[in-house]
Amino acid sequence: MSSSAATHRSGLLTLTLGAVGVVYGDIGTSPLYALKEVFAHGHVPLTPDNIHGVLSMIFWTLTVVVSLKYVVLILRADNNGEGGLIAMLALASQAVRHRPVLRRRLLVLGIFGTAIFFGDGVITPAISVLSAVEGLEVAAPALHRFVVPVTLLVLTVLFIVQRHGTSGIGRFFGPVTVVWFVVLTLLGVLHIARNPAVLWALSPHYALQFVVGHPGIAFVALASVVLCVTGAEALYADMGHFGKRPIRLAWFGLVMPALAINYFGQGAMLLAHPENVGNPFYEMAPTWALYPLIGLATCATVIASQALITAAFSVTKQAMQLGYLPRLRVSHTSVRETGQIYLPFINWALYVCIFAAVVFFGSSGKLAAAYGITVTIDMLITTTMTFFVIRYGWKYPWWLCVAATGFFFAVDLMFFSANIVKVLDGGWFPLVLGAAMFTLMMTWKQGRALMAESLRDDAIELKGFLDAVFVNPPARVQGTAVFLVSEAGFTPNAMLHNLKHNKVLHETNLFVHVQHHEVPWIGFDKRCEIEPLGRDCWQVTLHFGFKNDPDVPEALALLRGRGVALDDMDTSYLLSRDIVIPTLGHGMALWREKLFAGMHRNASAAADFLNLPTNRVVELGSKVEI
Repeated sequence: MSSSAATHRSGLLTLTLGAVGVVYGDIGTSPLYALKEVFAHGHVPLTPDNIHGVLSMIFWTLTVVVSLKYVVLILRADNNGEGGLIAMLALASQAVRHRPVLRRRLLVLGIFGTAIFFGDGVITPAISVLSAVEGLEVAAPALHRFVVPVTLLVLTVLFIVQRHGTSGIGRFFGPVTVVWFVVLTLLGVLHIARNPAVLWALSPHYALQFVVGHPGIAFVALASVVLCVTGAEALYADMGHFGKRPIRLAWFGLVMPALAINYFGQGAMLLAHPENVGNPFYEMAPTWALYPLIGLATCATVIASQALITAAFSVTKQAMQLGYLPRLRVSHTSVRETGQIYLPFINWALYVCIFAAVVFFGSSGKLAAAYGITVTIDMLITTTMTFFVIRYGWKYPWWLCVAATGFFFAVDLMFFSANIVKVLDGGWFPLVLGAAMFTLMMTWKQGRALMAESLRDDAIELKGFLDAVFVNPPARVQGTAVFLVSEAGFTPNAMLHNLKHNKVLHETNLFVHVQHHEVPWIGFDKRCEIEPLGRDCWQVTLHFGFKNDPDVPEALALLRGRGVALDDMDTSYLLSRDIVIPTLGHGMALWREKLFAGMHRNASAAADFLNLPTNRVVELGSKVEI
């Protein structure tokens, strides 16, 4: 084998190992609670026929939803190598850009899905860690009262360490999760060997027989069966970190076999010992292995929770750059990995919501009703977006697009219908969280549009203003002034105030407009556009993708070879600090305008978001009525 081939193989194995730890942590912990929830409430009688039918449904759900839908189809829909709901939203909106009404509706749908994701971000750590710690009840029923406190302790430590990042411990995620999947396999094999006839349930015949023979019971079972694919969205969301091939290799080579074997092992044990239905996962383990298994399960659920928290940080940052959330303070926790970030506000907001969920619900069983509804909503939205990408973006024939996505849409809709009946049993919780996030995101987007409209109505065209200024030019002082403008071509309020109060103009003036695009990355070769305005004044537009870090000084440094000489120590950044005044009128409802004003007032400073040097920033205030 050549050295290059060996290097390539080593890199592929490393990425595959990383994918196992990050991508599959959530779906990998679903055996802790998925099968248990099907039979836990007595709605599905624990009979041999029903066990075979449910196992068959689980296996074919993994096959259809994960293997076919996500691994085969949706992983193909990459946005310059990136995946996830926001990347899919960008692809879909670009595909229908010539259909403005449809594009607006897709944007609203995609943002709703993103808002629901935050509900998922609350439920996943809560149910995962709770279900792991509930093993204490199996080991010693007297320890029941410690389940919630221990869960809260584990989650508290997890959120405290977020600010340090995962660069130090991240290398252990893959190996620990591999050990977890190996243990899942061994536990399953142990019980399948005692009752190999359970493997007949691999045939879809058993699932169909269960559905046809007991349609009502099967419909109830679907609400819990879908829990076996929680975390499937991570396959697509983390594509940019690992690539398609490592994710596919990890799924078919380790994860799916381990999950299927463990579920069938649980089924085999229930056929022999139906009295163990209270917690079939932990009942599979020999007594001597119970406490080590609880420890390993807790580590696995912490890793799954960590991956989701990191994803919440990433989604928030992308939503900020697309203009759907106010600026929040972002800290980079790694000098090498730009994707490793920490958002203090999001971290502690998630913690408060997760703490409340654990205390309020108190068990993984009660949280399971809340979990399925978020999963199925995001699955439906992803399938819908995929149709518009392959139809209008890839230009596939109409019949093929309907065939490719219609089947998956029907499956997703079936799971969603089974879960929607659980709204009153706990499903309301993530829906309330999602609705609150959706309201915040749409209020911010519409509020920014109203602000831009108000500023535009009072704005002065830049070229005409400069011509008027230089008829009787003010004194010019040494250095460069960089004016940040919300819209190219208009005079910034900061310049008007500077001329009014200081009565001077810098030798060099740059009017910089920062534009964020619906693509993940924009390279340095396309970062800057510059237009000379005469008299050492330039209009500059800086382009960033929603995964780029907006660094204005770094971008402006690219102008040094294009006729603009910038000295970092002789450059001042002048910004307008707008104060929003809500008013009755044609804009949003007054309560939403007040909400927007509060969000705008508490947003992180633009200087921090754009990475401006704090000792070179001058902010000049102005009032804007909306």
